[in-house]
Amino acid sequence: MSITDEEKVSITILLPGGRLPANIMETALGLARKYRLGLYLTTLQNLRLLDVPLSLLEEIKRPLADLGAEFKAHGRFPVPRVCVGIHHCKLGLIDTEALSRRILAHFAGKKTTKGKLKIAIAACAMGCPGIGTSDIGIVATRKGYDIFAGGKGGTYPKISRRIRQDVTEDEVIETLQTLIDFHDRKTVTKQRMYKLLDDPEFPFPAI
Repeated sequence: MSITDEEKVSITILLPGGRLPANIMETALGLARKYRLGLYLTTLQNLRLLDVPLSLLEEIKRPLADLGAEFKAHGRFPVPRVCVGIHHCKLGLIDTEALSRRILAHFAGKKTTKGKLKIAIAACAMGCPGIGTSDIGIVATRKGYDIFAGGKGGTYPKISRRIRQDVTEDEVIETLQTLIDFHDRKTVTKQRMYKLLDDPEFPFPAI
């Protein structure tokens, strides 16, 4: 079987805070040209190499891994989708990249996260990263943070409900831990958060 006929897969490079380091961008472009791959910026702000021959998967990942790139994998904690934040938007109230990295650092030791879970962080009430259609949405306000849960997109979208208001950044992390633990406990393989909102044990009321 020729390389053109073999199974093709994709490689998703995770980009915390939506930032694409120049060295990873240059290497990904070089690999795309060398192996005739497609490049795709995903809706979750990651970079994907398309049409990767299965036999060359590890060969293509290696130079990216050597630069510190991390890849999407089953059970990995989701990288939050973020807006550009205070340094690049006049409406922004917080550094969304910094909060995203704090969240990822907090959950770095978590071995497995149940699938179908999306987190979004907005630096202001405009909610540009899709707060209303994410499983967990975090919105910066002038009084702290509001946290939303249970949103989803798709054919039958659901709008998230607010579960916490005017909390501190430390309380954001605590709330995330509670929500993730609850989702894990109530989910067998994968499940969107909205299906759990009416569970009698759901840890937060709507406010």
